[in-house]
Amino acid sequence: SFRSHKRHFALKTQNHQELFALMHHVVMGDDPEVKAGKPSPDIFLAAMRRFEGNVEPSNCLVFEDAPSGVGAAKNAGMYAVMVPDPRLDISYHKEADQVLSSLLDFKPTEWGLPPFKE
Repeated sequence: SFRSHKRHFALKTQNHQELFALMHHVVMGDDPEVKAGKPSPDIFLAAMRRFEGNVEPSNCLVFEDAPSGVGAAKNAGMYAVMVPDPRLDISYHKEADQVLSSLLDFKPTEWGLPPFKE
C-alpha cells in the first residue's frame, strides 16, 4: 500500500520495476476504496480485500517506515513491522510490533512464515 497517487508512484518506482513486479497488487492513496489517509486503516483494509480467500486482519503483516503507517496497520487490526528513519525519535516506535534497522534484518520464521530461500 502506498500513500502516493498513481503519477507519483510511477516516478518513485521507475528504477525498481523488478521488485514491484513481484507484488500481488498495489493500492494507492487515490484508490476509490481509500476514503481517508493514514492513520486511518482504509488503505491496508483495501489491500487485504484484494487477496483471494477470506483473509483476516490478524493474519496480515505490514511493513512501514512512518508512525502514521504503523498506526494505520494497528487501527486495521494488523501486525506492524517498522523500519524507521534512524533520525526518528524512538518514542514513535512504541506502537510497532517489531522495529528493524533494515529490511535485511527481517526474519520471516519469527512470524511463522517460511524462511527465505538462499
